[in-house]
Amino acid sequence: MQMGKKVKKESEPFPKDVFDPLPIESKNAATAVLMLSSPEEEVLAKACEAIHKFAEKGDENKTSLMCMGAVESLSRLISHEDKTVRKNSVMALGIMASNSEVKKCLKTLDVLPAIISKLSPDDVVVHEFATLILASLSVDFSYKVQIFDHKGLEPLIRLLSSPDPDVKKNSVECIFNLVQDFQNRAAMHGLNGLPPLLDLLQSEFPVIQQLALRTIENITTDSETRVAFRNAQGFEKILEVLATKEFSDLHVGALMVITNCLEGSDSMQLFQGMGGVERLHQFVVTPRLPEVQANAVKAISRVAESSENRKILHEHNVEKALTDLLAQENESVRTAACQAVATVSKNLSSRETFRCLDAIRVIVQLLNSEGSELRTAAAEALASLTNSNKLNAYAVYDSEGDELLVRQLQDSCTGAAVNAAAVLMHMASQEELRRSILGHGAIPALVGLLSSIDKSTVISATQAVASLACDAEARVELRNIGGLSPLVKLLKSINAEIRRNACWAVSVCANDEITTIELCNVGALEILQEINLSPNRKNKFSEVAMQKLLENNLSLKYSLTGHLSPTDMTTDGFYDPGQIRMGHHVPTLEDISKQAVNQHRATIVVNGKPPDQLIAKEPEDRKQDSSTETSTSSVMSSKRSSKTPSKMKGKGHREDEKKKDEDEGKPQQETVVDEAWRLPDDAAFHNLVKEAAKSILPLQEEVRMYIALAKLVCDAMGGQVEQEKLHDFLWELHISELKIEAHSNIVPIGKIKKGTYIHRALLFKVLADRIGLSCSLVRGEYNRAWNEIFLITGPKRSYGHAQPESYIIDLMHQPGNLMKSNSPAALAYQTI
Repeated sequence: MQMGKKVKKESEPFPKDVFDPLPIESKNAATAVLMLSSPEEEVLAKACEAIHKFAEKGDENKTSLMCMGAVESLSRLISHEDKTVRKNSVMALGIMASNSEVKKCLKTLDVLPAIISKLSPDDVVVHEFATLILASLSVDFSYKVQIFDHKGLEPLIRLLSSPDPDVKKNSVECIFNLVQDFQNRAAMHGLNGLPPLLDLLQSEFPVIQQLALRTIENITTDSETRVAFRNAQGFEKILEVLATKEFSDLHVGALMVITNCLEGSDSMQLFQGMGGVERLHQFVVTPRLPEVQANAVKAISRVAESSENRKILHEHNVEKALTDLLAQENESVRTAACQAVATVSKNLSSRETFRCLDAIRVIVQLLNSEGSELRTAAAEALASLTNSNKLNAYAVYDSEGDELLVRQLQDSCTGAAVNAAAVLMHMASQEELRRSILGHGAIPALVGLLSSIDKSTVISATQAVASLACDAEARVELRNIGGLSPLVKLLKSINAEIRRNACWAVSVCANDEITTIELCNVGALEILQEINLSPNRKNKFSEVAMQKLLENNLSLKYSLTGHLSPTDMTTDGFYDPGQIRMGHHVPTLEDISKQAVNQHRATIVVNGKPPDQLIAKEPEDRKQDSSTETSTSSVMSSKRSSKTPSKMKGKGHREDEKKKDEDEGKPQQETVVDEAWRLPDDAAFHNLVKEAAKSILPLQEEVRMYIALAKLVCDAMGGQVEQEKLHDFLWELHISELKIEAHSNIVPIGKIKKGTYIHRALLFKVLADRIGLSCSLVRGEYNRAWNEIFLITGPKRSYGHAQPESYIIDLMHQPGNLMKSNSPAALAYQTI
């Protein structure tokens, strides 16, 4: 049998349309980026993995990958249907997203919705890197807005409870970044984001604890979140942190959270009930890191905002602990201690305790500190300590604090100047302290603050000016340095508090005639009239200021109101320019003297001084001598030397300097007056005053005195005029002749020999004021005016008191006739 030869069997050929597997090994990143466009899941997954590893090696690699187009491809692949591709691409993009250039690139790709979608139930790794991307991007404000708009906050809050610590860390970091923006911060309450954050405080990872605590600190600035904090046992959990020594790195943040949340009586009661106040006090008295101690003191300040808590703190001797902290080297601790003193000192007993502990002296020295925040806090503490406390004000003075406070008025730090002005205002209620403050140059410093653009500065400055201006020396200085003008300008402020304080300061400054005239010269009267005509801008201080201006310038008062009361005592220089409506300017005598003679009514002026005594005196002499010229005062106040008073170097020195200034100043003042307009002399009126004193005062009986004075006035001004012959009494022509003769619209009252109701009533009033008779002066219409007097003529009422009755006295038709007010005879006398 012949064996056949073995023949090899032919193998089956490969399908022609199938590509043989091609293992690729590349060391070029560009190749991996190209592979991101492959249709094969395995290739995509491996390319993403390779890019992830390459990107982890450094920031330059991330930038180069971006330049190759990797970001666009990865952004597309995070939504791939293959789980591995999706996971690897998220990991790669998560690593790259920390690069600033990659962040810019992602802005153009609208990738956030896809990333946020990965926060839903998915692989933990995807959660880790998706939250990592968001944590990197959420630093940017525009990304914060986008994450909020795409509802990314809610899934992030949910992932705070993830079992994976990296997911927790990335999620809480992202939330921390997001809540820097108000709308995200407010949304946390509605999404119940606080409880999971509080739970993270017990995390075993410090970075998670810190991020959670910082986030809680931020969101508890929102009032609704503070309520949620209280309801979620937030105080208990924060106090647990404070009680745990191992968590000492969290104590600063925990104290700041407490400071935020101790707002409102409910929170205070809850915190106090769980021993929180005692715990805080322990933190203050126990030596710790300065930052911890400073924040504990800040929390004490917040606690002390409640009056009940201030009592508790006082019982725990908190004043001693704070006084000790004032001497610490750390500036932040001393600053916090001063701020706490300011709050705790709202308790009257605490103010006394601080003084007894010599804390005031220590705080005064802190005004010398280099740090503006500490200087501000020290002044704030002193403002609280001296509020309604005379002894503490003297303690500041004894520590030479007034000089430092005046210096602080010129501090570039707004808060320092504001608080310093407040302390000086409190101290100024004591005359000795007020004079010392003025001696250190407080008025020029305060005037400088009146032009500040900061509202709180202006408010404090006006209050301090008002407190100091009760001193005559302060008013002189205000005038001399031009301080009244900026003060008056503040009357126009749109801020109600500034306007109110300016009115208060003006009312205090209007305590003497010279300052009142100067205030009117710079427009105070017109502005106050305008304010008081406005129902929205009028206030009690504006009404008082207006009243004070008029009380100290009776010429203005009579011109604007048409009424002088019995207590309004006229003096030389009083003039009547006629009725002027509220809101209109009242010209000064000097202004009127410069006018050409015209057809308008004459201005009647009063001057009882003999011609040889018409020499102006020092301002203090004017105040005491009733015969000083008002108009001359106006001239002198506008032309006075701008030299400021010498600074105080001691009480004796101050008095010597003052006397020296007065002695040296008088010749200079007389020289000025010689160059200025002076009151015309009026010998006739001077003689009338002498005659009234000689013939009327001896009468003693009040009714007889009034009648005698009425007859004297009548005789001096043309005698008795019958009612029917009034039209023949040519008083207008007589007054016109006097004006032409004097070449002036000003007519001295004593020169009027034919006077009607307005002239006789004025003469009766000014003579009565000089001889001690009491009467009012009232202007009517159509050149009518009259005097009202009060007499006791009826029987005595119960308890032996007589009831005075009001009478109008006739000076025209039946001189001395007394008519009961509102009687037909009186009304006929008052009207045409």
